[in-house]
Amino acid sequence: MTAEAPPRVAQPGPRTLAWQRRRRSAARFWKQYRTHRAGVFGLAALGLFALIAVTAPLTVGSDVQSVTSAPGDPLESPSAEFPLGTDQFGRNLLGLVVWGARVSLLVGLLAAVLSVAIGALIGITAGHFRGWYATGLMRITDWFLVMPTLVLAIALATVMTRSLGTIILAIGVTTWPTTARLVRAQTLAVESRPYIERAKALGGGHWHIMSRHVLPNVMPLVLAQTTLIISSAILAEATLAFLGLGDPTVVSWGGLLQDAREAGAVSAGKWWYLVPPGVAIAVVALAFTLCGRAVESVLNPKLGVAR
Repeated sequence: MTAEAPPRVAQPGPRTLAWQRRRRSAARFWKQYRTHRAGVFGLAALGLFALIAVTAPLTVGSDVQSVTSAPGDPLESPSAEFPLGTDQFGRNLLGLVVWGARVSLLVGLLAAVLSVAIGALIGITAGHFRGWYATGLMRITDWFLVMPTLVLAIALATVMTRSLGTIILAIGVTTWPTTARLVRAQTLAVESRPYIERAKALGGGHWHIMSRHVLPNVMPLVLAQTTLIISSAILAEATLAFLGLGDPTVVSWGGLLQDAREAGAVSAGKWWYLVPPGVAIAVVALAFTLCGRAVESVLNPKLGVAR
């Protein structure tokens, strides 16, 4: 009498295995990230600001921007009705700061994504192809590095139409060189490894090498760089708006500071017009920096970033 063969256990497919590895990697990342108290504080602050920005239409409403239906008198000091006072048109400053979070965070995020995308593309291709192509790209990168970023952004914002798209483009195309340098150095390190030579020997083309082998290895660096650039992008947007180069039809933190300057809030001692948007910019920029440092430390423990 023959023994029955044990039932076969279905093996997970390649896609399932890949998702399992990603989940385990994400769990390990979060476990290490939680040990960085500053990073957790920054993440909590960003979550709070993101919640405020998303729920702004429900909490303050879009009519908070209206000049014709302003509920108060111009430049009222903080009170029970207006906790942060009013602006030069009599609008509720608390509502304006809440609504301005939407624009400032959106511009900072999109500008940082554009900057990192340009830098990663140039860095990977320059590190992969070498030769005259890499030399030309690196000379262009060096030129952008020695030029003042803010001056270039102001020049672009001046010659183009005043809109959020212009601000995003001006910041994105002037802040990518640092990312390009870092990604190129990482690409050169990755392509010196033996498995890249094996992939080339097996017939792997340029696109296969860059997308399947180089890009996954530089993504942690790109992620850390993105979180660090967002804070710089928010500060750049506030600076451009303060100089009067932002979109005059939308409310942003930098735009509020520019309105306060035009209204003479500095000389008149109307501190409530200046402090709230300024503090919001500083806190968000600090939160993104703390998150970026924590992510960088988790992905590269040799940096020894303080916890």
